[in-house]
Amino acid sequence: MTVSDEPDAEPSAIDLAILDAARACVAEFGVRRTTLTEVARRAGVSRPTVYRRWPDTGSLVAELLVRELGDILTTAMPTDGVVRRRLVDGIVAGAAAVRANPLFRKIFRADTDLMLTYVFGRLGRNQRHLIELFATAIREGRTDGSVRDGDPEQMATMLLLIAQSVVQSAETVSGLLDGAALDAELARAIDGYLTPRPGTSNAAPPDHSRRDDTRG
Repeated sequence: MTVSDEPDAEPSAIDLAILDAARACVAEFGVRRTTLTEVARRAGVSRPTVYRRWPDTGSLVAELLVRELGDILTTAMPTDGVVRRRLVDGIVAGAAAVRANPLFRKIFRADTDLMLTYVFGRLGRNQRHLIELFATAIREGRTDGSVRDGDPEQMATMLLLIAQSVVQSAETVSGLLDGAALDAELARAIDGYLTPRPGTSNAAPPDHSRRDDTRG
């Protein structure tokens, strides 16, 4: 059973030692040359201990990468200020941090196809956590009037897709958009997506879990 099979369980000290060892292996060897045998050796545990948690290298690397991604984006999210600005600044800072992260940079250069498989090709626990984080902020933003009306989960999912697309394609478009320009355009895109239309008020937004039949 992998750590990710138990969404509410905190990783044990052994889990963290294995993940740290896996990170060191990927940073040194790349994904394809990382083996569970070497991970076990560096973590100071037996191979069966690793196999009981992760049946293969792919599942271990997937857990490592989505955890790294989740930690970066969660840490980047501001906690003070107008909600829309917090979302814009947090997502832009998080995407920039992922692009600058040595582990992700190495994998993007050497194992892009594996990055797509392990991080962007699955909706894992950390992606779901980010959707929940964004959706909660969107609900708060509708209350303070800074975020437009709409289904919070759907809007949060779209924000995740936008951020992932920017991270995934940044190197491809670097000749047209350098890091600063990419950050600026991403900020404009997210801000425009979240901004209420003129003449509307989100001070008392409807609950999308039920129909609002009030007539004005």
